[in-house]
Amino acid sequence: MINEQLISLINKYPDLAQGPINEHQYDQTSQIIHGIKKLIQLCGDDPERDGLIETPYRVLKAYLEYTEGNHENPMLHLEKTFDVNHQELILVRDIEFHSLCEHHFAPFFGVAHIGYIPKTKITGLSKIARMVEGYAKRFQVQERLTNQLADAMEIVLEPQGTMVVIEAKHMCMCGRGIKKTSASTTTTAVRGYFADRADARSEFLSLLNR
Repeated sequence: MINEQLISLINKYPDLAQGPINEHQYDQTSQIIHGIKKLIQLCGDDPERDGLIETPYRVLKAYLEYTEGNHENPMLHLEKTFDVNHQELILVRDIEFHSLCEHHFAPFFGVAHIGYIPKTKITGLSKIARMVEGYAKRFQVQERLTNQLADAMEIVLEPQGTMVVIEAKHMCMCGRGIKKTSASTTTTAVRGYFADRADARSEFLSLLNR
């Protein structure tokens, strides 16, 4: 019998069912939940004990939330533009994000700083943050995420130049493996004016360091 948890989950994430809720889809989802239970057992714990009984369902629900960005085109957020005559640097800094490393499904998180020099189009500041969310909520690597943000700005806004800097901590490095808890990673992407002018890159970086 299809339970209320599955119904609520499919209502929120229709792609889980890819159609009307039926017994087949319930069986498919049950197999995923069963696999998570087997993983708990493999790790040496009892999936039927009180604290873990609901965990497989919660894990499935959490991963669907972590990867919501796969079901949207984040650059569409930038299409909301304003008619403002401004052709100097616009910098949105410290945009928090959380993502999942595609190599270990371990979290990585930090901040993105995005700057651009408009030509004719200016977008809303919150739209840039929404774009970051859309690309971050996927199985990702930081290098790709950095380039996706820069490319989206270039494609939609057609600015004179774009620069993106991401600073992040990776739990696949801090919490496992080499376990260097203080290590952080910085990546950059430059387009247009910023790629051609060292003084423009210096201005961007100096504003970050203020």
